[in-house]
Amino acid sequence: MTDRAVPNLPARDFGATEAFYADLGFVQVYRDAGWMILGAGSVTLEFFPFPELDPAASSFSACLRLDHLDALVARVEAAGVPLAAKGFPRFHPPQVEPWGGRIAYLVDPDGTLLRLIDNRSLGEA
Repeated sequence: MTDRAVPNLPARDFGATEAFYADLGFVQVYRDAGWMILGAGSVTLEFFPFPELDPAASSFSACLRLDHLDALVARVEAAGVPLAAKGFPRFHPPQVEPWGGRIAYLVDPDGTLLRLIDNRSLGEA
């Protein structure tokens, strides 16, 4: 097995979190009362219950380095995630950052920021 790190993220409600990510192509791999694992291809996200989380005060985040950023962007857009500067969830489409990487930003309903980084812009794909 290849070494890897998997983000552990908060969820106020596992059902709502699972439904949001299902629209983005993630499927449930495991779930009980205290843990949930969702996967899409080689990307795995793990969630723990945090019912008292205030999304506006959340500082949770993760980087997802993707070989096929545009495919996930298409799923985000098809799911109707709003392009917005505020609110939860929201999406900021890909752009090339000053450091040269192409990156999009997705904030989930719990206020977690996912940086969606295009591996091809880093010469990794």
